[in-house]
Amino acid sequence: MIDYALLRELWWLLLGVLLIGFALTDGYDLGLGAILRLIGRDDVERRMALEAIEPNWEGNQVWFILGGGAVFAAWPLLYAASFSALYFAMFLLLVALILRPVGFAFRNRLPHARWRGAWDWALTIAGAVPSLVFGVAFGNLFLGVPFHFTEQLLPVFDGSFLGLFHPFALLAGVVSLAMLVMHGASYAAMRVEDPVGARARRIARIAAAATIAAFAGAGAWLRSLPGTAIVGTWNTGAPSDPLAKQAIAVDGGWLANYALQPWLIALPALAFAALLAVALLRSRRWSFIASGVAVACIILTAGASLFPFLMPSATDPAHGLTVWDASSSQRTLGIMLVAAAIFLPLILAYTAWAFRVMRGTITRAHVQAQGEHEGGY
Repeated sequence: MIDYALLRELWWLLLGVLLIGFALTDGYDLGLGAILRLIGRDDVERRMALEAIEPNWEGNQVWFILGGGAVFAAWPLLYAASFSALYFAMFLLLVALILRPVGFAFRNRLPHARWRGAWDWALTIAGAVPSLVFGVAFGNLFLGVPFHFTEQLLPVFDGSFLGLFHPFALLAGVVSLAMLVMHGASYAAMRVEDPVGARARRIARIAAAATIAAFAGAGAWLRSLPGTAIVGTWNTGAPSDPLAKQAIAVDGGWLANYALQPWLIALPALAFAALLAVALLRSRRWSFIASGVAVACIILTAGASLFPFLMPSATDPAHGLTVWDASSSQRTLGIMLVAAAIFLPLILAYTAWAFRVMRGTITRAHVQAQGEHEGGY
């Protein structure tokens, strides 16, 4: 059996892989949906944009489901505390996500302009709102979520829904929204013929510049935010108990890992370089690849800053959840690691295969011919 502390770290890495997989795949679906009405000037152009993501979006959702399942099984205390503290935010997120499959299913059922226009707005909301909420949630992790545990390890939320919208959290939301819009626009520029692709390319460049500004601003702000630091000795291989450690809030504490491991500075540096490449590269294919690198490095930067914390507490720093005190048992993590080693490569292979099969440029003539074949819808 693998060492318990090492198992926990491996599952932290796997959780990061699942999060990055979701951002890279379903992220371009969300980003393209958010700009649907900007890159498509008429019904056919919007159908062209939607055609780029409709064949793959359900498969891309697998990464979201896997991430939620991993949190539930590997980090039960994190699952319980996050749904307790962020219940209304999660509810808003799920409502927005539900709009997407409904929009895809019903948009083309009727040929009326008002009908399709209404569903276009629904798909735009379904892309923009989750992209923003994901970032706001991440921003609140750096601020600390107002929760604590009772002696029976029951999570208690001490804040309010509106309290989650701190200015820093909103800035993190802007980073997430701009980042995913950039990714979705880069994908549309690569897959859809001009003029839709050309409009998407311009939006990708603007979104890349906005991401650079917001990401830099969030990094500068982070220097003044108190971060949680663990003090004293602590057995990282002991059974999970978030009340067994001692922790304090330290100004600029979220940057401590970069002082301990200077090589980590390569993550935000690579993120900025990739964002510049998105704005400057002429090749749309390479621009999309650079966009994916930027998305992955921004998420890795956030994870490296927070480590070892999964969900810090603003109420009591010692109650914050870490990699080593919020996990399932050693046996559970070991069994799940074997399952992940079997199924994760299969999912990666399927995702790559589906992306390859659906490659090619979507043209206006193709979409119009498809509409005629389906009876004008």
